[in-house]
Amino acid sequence: MADSTRDIDDLIDLMARLPGLGPRSARRAVLMLLKKRGQVMAPLAHRMAHVAATARDCLTCGNIGTSDTCAICADPARATGEICVVEDVADLWAMERGRAFKGRYHVLGGTLSPLDDVGPEVLRIPQLAARVADESVTEVILALNATVDGQTTAHYIADALAATGVRITSLAQGVPIGGELDYLDDGTIGAALRARKAF
Repeated sequence: MADSTRDIDDLIDLMARLPGLGPRSARRAVLMLLKKRGQVMAPLAHRMAHVAATARDCLTCGNIGTSDTCAICADPARATGEICVVEDVADLWAMERGRAFKGRYHVLGGTLSPLDDVGPEVLRIPQLAARVADESVTEVILALNATVDGQTTAHYIADALAATGVRITSLAQGVPIGGELDYLDDGTIGAALRARKAF
């Protein structure tokens, strides 16, 4: 009996590796897919196979798409001279959801982390320096997470680009819209105080 469900068990194990899915959630998802094989599972499997075969990293910024140059880098209207540096593609997509930034991006592929043996050579920092030198870049916006590794990486990039004369900025940090002070941590409140502006 165990052998007859081995493929299904393997699928559950694979699904459980996805972010946000544990073993029980993966089991429920697989059971739902099996119940709707024709309507959901078969099209999903076909689409996953297609994306696995066609997806690639943008050679310029590191975004994920289906060609060597992503739609953002290929759009001449996005050539504003501003490059927003993000940790990974999920951060780029989050920025794009807000529709506030009209420039181009640069995906590092992580942050500096000596404990995990991630140095500057592992990240796409040399490619960023090359873009600043080769493109008409006027500003580099460091949109890295407010973690120790994120801020260490931001400082490293700022130092590496200091000699280029390009303007280097970072995202404002502090109280989120709709946030209540009582629920915020001390670091967020401190950052909000330091970034205060005229009312």
